[in-house]
Amino acid sequence: MKRIVFMGTPDFSVPILKELNNSGYQVVLAVTQPDRPKGRKKLLSPPPVKTAALELGIPVFQPEKIRADFEEIKKAGPDLIVTAAYGQLLPKELLELPEYGCINVHASLLPELRGGAPIHYAIMQGKKQTGITIMYMAEKLDAGDIISQRAIDINACDDVGTLHSKLSEVGSDLLLETLPELFAGNIQPIKQDEEKATFASNIRRKQERIDWSCSDEEIFNHVRGLRPWPVAFTTYEGQNMKIWSGERDGQDYEGQPGEIIRVEEDAMTVICGNGKGLRITEFQPAGKKRMTVKDYLQGAKDRLKTGSVLGVSHE
Repeated sequence: MKRIVFMGTPDFSVPILKELNNSGYQVVLAVTQPDRPKGRKKLLSPPPVKTAALELGIPVFQPEKIRADFEEIKKAGPDLIVTAAYGQLLPKELLELPEYGCINVHASLLPELRGGAPIHYAIMQGKKQTGITIMYMAEKLDAGDIISQRAIDINACDDVGTLHSKLSEVGSDLLLETLPELFAGNIQPIKQDEEKATFASNIRRKQERIDWSCSDEEIFNHVRGLRPWPVAFTTYEGQNMKIWSGERDGQDYEGQPGEIIRVEEDAMTVICGNGKGLRITEFQPAGKKRMTVKDYLQGAKDRLKTGSVLGVSHE
């Protein structure tokens, strides 16, 4: 039986690890990032892959820097290394270690959206399709030869959470379909077209801020492309306000981008850069929990003032 080392870190990786293990493959080691402090109390928390691996009885290895510390992987004697959102580039010596190589389950249709946040960018860029690519790993980020791919549609109701779950399931299925062909030597990998490569680097704080000069479609995609994490934000009367949910109303308005043009029982409508409106239905005021606009307005109808402009700096 072939010996497999699995490398992954977040929730996306967990179904892939579980399906691999439950399908009869011998997963001899799970490699993941070190435990990190989380939450307001900064409690040390294990990554999801560690928790899942221990439940499955798989030994866990958590190097701080894989390039300097991979002796445990060598000791495991893998015939194949499978990675899925591990979070670090593998050194050449490790890439060349297994007989069947190192393969990666990546959440985009490469060469599009190389990097750590392909699901976010696919939605934020308004793409109608994305998918899973299984590829041979290389020293360059997500640039290895393509082994197999599968596309799925992105629906208007999708956000990062729903698309994340769909792609994780597709990744599990495609991996299990690909492995027998890989072990049988039937794979004919395809080189990526470097001229078509695009990138999806990890989301930075400044990217989370809503730019109200953009169109209603761009802002709608921005909001759902950052939900449920890390969540888009704007400012209201100098305080940060996270925007969780909204919908395009298709109407034209006179006013400036970011202006609250209407406050209804269950939504506030904000003017976007193209003069169209975005109805915000769920948000999170500074210092409060996520809530619907309807719940927020129960206490006082004047909490959201028409004519106020979101995103204005009070510095």
